[in-house]
Amino acid sequence: MEFEFPDENGKPYKSNGGEMVWNEELQKEIPKGWEVKELHNIIENFDSKRKPIAGSDRQSKEKIYPYYGAAALMDYIDEYIFDGEYILLGEDGSVVTENGTPILQFVWGKFWVNNHAHVLKGINGFNEDSLYMLLRNTNITDIITGGVQLKINQSNLNAIPILKPSSKIMEKYNLVLNPIFHLFKCKTNQTVKLNELNNILLSKLATIEN
Repeated sequence: MEFEFPDENGKPYKSNGGEMVWNEELQKEIPKGWEVKELHNIIENFDSKRKPIAGSDRQSKEKIYPYYGAAALMDYIDEYIFDGEYILLGEDGSVVTENGTPILQFVWGKFWVNNHAHVLKGINGFNEDSLYMLLRNTNITDIITGGVQLKINQSNLNAIPILKPSSKIMEKYNLVLNPIFHLFKCKTNQTVKLNELNNILLSKLATIEN
């Protein structure tokens, strides 16, 4: 049921008398203090910093920093253009899941991105955790263009309508998400380190056997 997030007493908001107001744009009631906004109001876009590097050029580079494409990690190179937490949203090619939601990557640390993924951060009450959760639950089929090559252009992305909770709710929501995403990042970093160690051990084993 909609709007049954925990109220101040930990009970479902709407069914326990949470104040609702009529929204003309949505033609339904929403919690008081919530607003209908376009996505550009809660994101900062860093697409202008992206730089593609041809596969042939990447071959000569030392494998240090992740190099991301529209939907996945593609390679490692010896330079980076971003440092921090960001949300990557597929711009062309692989842009949508079977459920109609965008192809997303939650990335952090030092990395490089080609020009096939939008590079986003959350603002105005949203951080990368809550932005990721919003986008992974947003249907974007109506904004996809192209026939053979699917695309989500920046203009259509910016215009996606979203329901923005009150500042108080966003603060609480971010606090709930923080430890969850912190654990996710720790486990992912551990997996990467273990895979690196595994590759080193296998290469040494192969040398010994030869």
